Amino acid sequence: MKLFRKIFVFLALMVLLQNSCRNDYKHPVPDVYVDLLVNINTHYELQNVNGFIYKNDYGFNGIVIFRYSLNEFMAFDRACPHHPYEYDCRIEVKEPPLAIDECCSSRYLLLDGSVVDGPSKHPLKQYRTFFDAERNYLQITN
Repeated sequence: MKLFRKIFVFLALMVLLQNSCRNDYKHPVPDVYVDLLVNINTHYELQNVNGFIYKNDYGFNGIVIFRYSLNEFMAFDRACPHHPYEYDCRIEVKEPPLAIDECCSSRYLLLDGSVVDGPSKHPLKQYRTFFDAERNYLQITN
């Protein structure tokens, strides 16, 4: 009987631990399909570290592409996570590497998308970047 109880307790703990490991986080900015290829040679702004451009026809509310280092780029959706459905409110880069949403005054760090200050509780929605230094092309996907 004691062996049965120990096995039951062990199995119950395993089920509880397995369910507690799930990642149920859902970013407030909706998922949209993104597959964008950018030729760095045609964008002077991206040829230097801390340079940035906007691609407003991609992502949920546009994408900001930021050159983090010589071989690293960051790409974030321009929708503010604090109020993603207010389409007139987009994050803007004022002083790289900081971006701000003028509507709610949330400020974000473009090095990782984290909130610097303001009411937003969520980081910027980040997209994957793949840089081909040989061809000088940047691919952005989700």
